[in-house]
Amino acid sequence: MGYGLKKYGDCSEEVIRACLVEMALHMIGGKWKRIIIDILSEKSVRLNERKRLIPGITQRLLTLQLKELEVDGIVKRVADDTVPPKVEYFLTEQRNKLLSIIDSIRSWGKEFLT
Repeated sequence: MGYGLKKYGDCSEEVIRACLVEMALHMIGGKWKRIIIDILSEKSVRLNERKRLIPGITQRLLTLQLKELEVDGIVKRVADDTVPPKVEYFLTEQRNKLLSIIDSIRSWGKEFLT
C-alpha cells in the first residue's frame, strides 16, 4: 500500500484515499497559504517584503502560515547570520507538482463558476 498507511488502521481503501485528499487540502488550506505560494512561485521573498505584498495579513498569521508550510515541506526558510538576520523563504522542489495542482483547481473553479 505504501506511504505508511498502516496508521489508518483497518480503514477501507476508499476511506484512505479520501483521507489523503483531506491531508493534501489541509496543507494548502487556510486563508493565506495559496496567496503565499503564488507569491513564492515567482521569486524568493523576505518576510517584510511578503507582508507588504499581502495587505490585510497580520505578522502573527503570516509567520504561522509560513511555519505550517515549512513543516509540511512546501516552503524552505533560509536565515543568514547577519544582524539583523536576513530571512528568506523559497518553495521546495515539490513546487512544480503543487503549482500544477493549484492551477488545475483554479481552472476547475473558473469553469464551475461561469
